[in-house]
Amino acid sequence: MPTRSLLASLIGTALLGGSLLFSTLSQAADLAPLKVANQKSSYKLLLQAAGELKDVPYTIEFSEFPAAAPLGEALNAGAVDVGGLGDAPYVFALGAGSPLKVVSITHADGRFSTSILVPKDSPLKTAADLKGKRVVTNRGSIGHFLVIKALRDAGLQSSDVTFVNLLPSDARSALESGNADAWSTWDPYTTIAITQNGARILRKGDDLLTNHLYTAATSKAIAEKRVQLDDFVQRLDRAWAWANQHPKEYAQAQAKVTGLPLEVHLASAEATDFQKVAITDQVVANLQQTADIYREEGILSKPVDVSKGFDPSFNTVRGLPAAAALAAIPSR
Repeated sequence: MPTRSLLASLIGTALLGGSLLFSTLSQAADLAPLKVANQKSSYKLLLQAAGELKDVPYTIEFSEFPAAAPLGEALNAGAVDVGGLGDAPYVFALGAGSPLKVVSITHADGRFSTSILVPKDSPLKTAADLKGKRVVTNRGSIGHFLVIKALRDAGLQSSDVTFVNLLPSDARSALESGNADAWSTWDPYTTIAITQNGARILRKGDDLLTNHLYTAATSKAIAEKRVQLDDFVQRLDRAWAWANQHPKEYAQAQAKVTGLPLEVHLASAEATDFQKVAITDQVVANLQQTADIYREEGILSKPVDVSKGFDPSFNTVRGLPAAAALAAIPSR
């Protein structure tokens, strides 16, 4: 059993950076693998490009998902430990009864971000023109939520449009073939459609959405894999900071995985800034508003208290308090 002096030494070192404590714990126990869910290899390629997959004292098992909805289902089923979800998909997952907690939030401020797109020759000019039209998106996605918000902002209701629920790969084809009048989606799909197909932005979501990426973990993983999650969150924080400073290298890493032209990813990477966001009352309130809107729209069958879906104890970067963490991550 460790002596009091040893424990005091370990705790003191943790407050200064946590590295010695983590090393001691790693040597003392065989850490279980951390199962990480990806959308389009997002976390894996980011961490790999930033050099954050080197010298990891536990195994990271990555799995791939085409969109947030199936990723949320995997979290709900306990098939994965942690994954990234936007505001609306996270609410959707909580509404399904998922025992999840947000452990970290990253804000993406980009040129395109989440937007409603139309073909270049479309007669539609504003969100009000969507009345009676077919809008393709994925149910419960951030794209779905953007359409709801845009329609409300234009004085319309979701019943004024026909939703075509498809995953991004099929949604793009639906827009190009004329089977949909508009497509509500997110980057890199927005960049792809604009640069490769000449699609036009009908309505951006900058003033309607928070553009937060929630890193959410299962309650079971938080209880049983706390050491791994603490380390993983810090690696992500450093990786996003690296992406801000190395947009070309980040774009090159994305292009290798997606097979898309480098220019597509470079346009997005150069115009996007990633910042860590502390878990605050305002953040929780914003997400609660999303949940309430989904309830009003009948997408959620019952009210959801989103305050239960956050764990602010992870609100640190490299052992620093949350406030200092915000200043610790540089912007481009």
